[in-house]
Amino acid sequence: MLTLDPKDLKTAQVHQYLLHAIAPRPIAFASTIDADGNVNVSPFSFFNVFSANPPVVIFSPARSGRTGQTKNTLDNVRVVPEVVINIVNYDLVQQVSLASTEYPKGVNEFVKAGLTEEPSLKVKPPRVKESPVQLECVVKDIVELGTQGGAGNLVIAEVVMIHVSENILDPETNMIDQHKIDVVGRLGGDWYSRNSGASLFKVAKPLTTIGIGVDQLPAYIRNSKVLTGNHLGQLGNVERLPDEEAVLHYRNSGAINEAFEMYGQHREKLEEHLHHIAARLLDEGNVNEAWLVLMATH
Repeated sequence: MLTLDPKDLKTAQVHQYLLHAIAPRPIAFASTIDADGNVNVSPFSFFNVFSANPPVVIFSPARSGRTGQTKNTLDNVRVVPEVVINIVNYDLVQQVSLASTEYPKGVNEFVKAGLTEEPSLKVKPPRVKESPVQLECVVKDIVELGTQGGAGNLVIAEVVMIHVSENILDPETNMIDQHKIDVVGRLGGDWYSRNSGASLFKVAKPLTTIGIGVDQLPAYIRNSKVLTGNHLGQLGNVERLPDEEAVLHYRNSGAINEAFEMYGQHREKLEEHLHHIAARLLDEGNVNEAWLVLMATH
């Protein structure tokens, strides 16, 4: 493994290692305004949500790695402590990239990127009309992390108004449909990720239950040459193992008769084959049946 001390590297090298490794990152397309009313909109991928009550987001306009100068966005929120965080989806990504150009102060990136200014309700900076979600925010604090090139500045902003396009809502729940919003994430270099289609998957959260844990899995499962760490994590997230009656019923249902017919006389091969079946079921999210398959010979 390559082991690096950031103090031995140039800032640009540290920047690249971090941005390629910590990815994908959500993008805050931040619109701000200066004391003279000049509008600015610029993307920042050092960004996330940190609280729901109060609703707080934080983004970090870092100093230029080349010149050490602060970004117009940071200068603006220091004099007018308000910002709109516009969420970036795939339909916006090229215009957002264009808006990241370091235009001189006073140049309106809305105009340069062909975006539409939409008046906000509680803050002065306009919203990006094309964005699927727009968060009007009041800046509560700015934490300066350094004065050298590459140093971040944490802009801590409280969300005071949320705007959500009806086009991305689930009609039954009226909540955001993760498939419809089609958000993008920032990676290192010129790379982005698109969070839609086959790239989306679910992982059950152990919020109301306590999983048995990987350490409690039977040794023949825990030491499987077929099942991956992800598979073991899924299996360890159940509250209890299937009882003997359920396993026997499944074994007699005929679901895995073919496996026993092919490898019934070769226990090692049978177990490996069943582990492959279980792996496929786990990949499909069918944890309960995977457990029944795995326990069919024990």
